[in-house]
Amino acid sequence: MNRLLGITIFVLSLLMAWGWLEYDDFVHQPLNLPPSGINYHLQAGTSLRALADDLQQKEIIQKPILLEILARWSGQAGQLKAGEYYLPADTTPTQLLQILSSARVVQHSLTIIEGWTFRQLMKAVRANPVLVKTLDELDDQQIMARLGYENDHPEGRFYPDTYHFPRGTTDVEFLQRAYRRMQKTLQDAWTERASDLPLKTPYEALILASIIERETGLPNEREEIAGVFVRRLKRGMLLQTDPTVIYGMGERYDGNIRKRDLTRDTPYNTYTRKGLTPTPIAMPSGAAIEAALNPKAGKSLYFVATGDGGHYFSETLKEHNNAVRKYQLKR
Repeated sequence: MNRLLGITIFVLSLLMAWGWLEYDDFVHQPLNLPPSGINYHLQAGTSLRALADDLQQKEIIQKPILLEILARWSGQAGQLKAGEYYLPADTTPTQLLQILSSARVVQHSLTIIEGWTFRQLMKAVRANPVLVKTLDELDDQQIMARLGYENDHPEGRFYPDTYHFPRGTTDVEFLQRAYRRMQKTLQDAWTERASDLPLKTPYEALILASIIERETGLPNEREEIAGVFVRRLKRGMLLQTDPTVIYGMGERYDGNIRKRDLTRDTPYNTYTRKGLTPTPIAMPSGAAIEAALNPKAGKSLYFVATGDGGHYFSETLKEHNNAVRKYQLKR
């Protein structure tokens, strides 16, 4: 009897020693992950058992019971937080539980490009694979109403920048964030605007900034182009800017502007109508807004593209016509 008890104790000791060695090896051995690592999405409400089973099913671990023991032994069983996490290739089970308890979820990104129209913005939002789509079947007015701004025209209302967000963010949340950023940027710039501007409201500044954004891609030209437009507005001159005509043409624009396009009247044709367009024509950058509200002083009233991305500025119509012949007609 004593001999049988001794053998039993010995066998149990061996099993415990073997179990401890296996557990210790599991804790410090990296998970079965690809060299580039993976993004792992821990769904809300997932239990520790379900997590361990899912990892086994994905062949990331072999024995889910060991992960459960580790989580309960370390006190992290109740600390796991839902979200998408990046797991590097060398992640150990101990590190796995630390990562899943950290709430440092993966951040995805979407960039709103300076000069985009609202149509281009929505195309990018709808194509983004991470954002949760709730606006796909809505028109522009319905989208703005869903965002909480039903009386606003959408053009120009969203600040161009790169936005980071976790998986599960909705298209509404993304757009509201960009809208609020534009509102704050515009209001801050409006309070620091130059005196004696022919702009009555921040919205008029947004319209002018969008035209400036579409007229030049050179940062050092924005304030000078703004100065031309401001002086023309003060004198009651037509702005005569091609980007507004293009915007008014809509889907009729095929890459070329013809004489008939310049003479065909639309609310956005600044060759036929004085003043600003009724709405912005694009999403202006912060720099374009600053330029609109702090234009460069000078006397130039005209400018023409030189073909290298820049413009030639003129004070008189005669000088401007000469520049047009030099830079446009000869090309």
